[in-house]
Amino acid sequence: MLDLIIFDWGNTVMRDFPDFSGPMVTWPRVEAMPGIEEALAALQGSYRLVLASNAYESDAALARRALERVGLSSYFHLILTSHELGAAKPDPAFFEAVLALYNTVPHRAVMVGDNFRTDIVGAKYAGLWAVWYNPGGAIQPADVPFAADAEIRSFDGLADVIQQIDSRAGGVI
Repeated sequence: MLDLIIFDWGNTVMRDFPDFSGPMVTWPRVEAMPGIEEALAALQGSYRLVLASNAYESDAALARRALERVGLSSYFHLILTSHELGAAKPDPAFFEAVLALYNTVPHRAVMVGDNFRTDIVGAKYAGLWAVWYNPGGAIQPADVPFAADAEIRSFDGLADVIQQIDSRAGGVI
């Protein structure tokens, strides 16, 4: 059974605008990704939701303030960045630090992210389940030894995918 769903921030929960620089909270425009609020609302009652990001220019407090601008902050039990965790994705230490905060094990957590190399490969190296948010239909890199456990093109199907993984996770010892 799953304990934890970990979400990436940029281009997974919040749109990353390449023309803006500095902490996202200071950007003149911030936007949630299409469908993410509905997906978070569907999952919130059954799972602990965590935002965990490399967020090079923001710490957890700044990330929370950016999420507040689009009304998403309350969905997340905890917001963490590489600043607080002392490691960055894809380093397994990043994921291990998140799991340690919740006193849980890798097979009881799933990572949802858009970057295959950092989010998916990092999660798989750390032993987590992984859902690749791939709205553009990119092809998985050929030189990567792992595949995502699921791939979604929109957040409409995320709750169903999480339930499927949860039923598979229940059989893992």
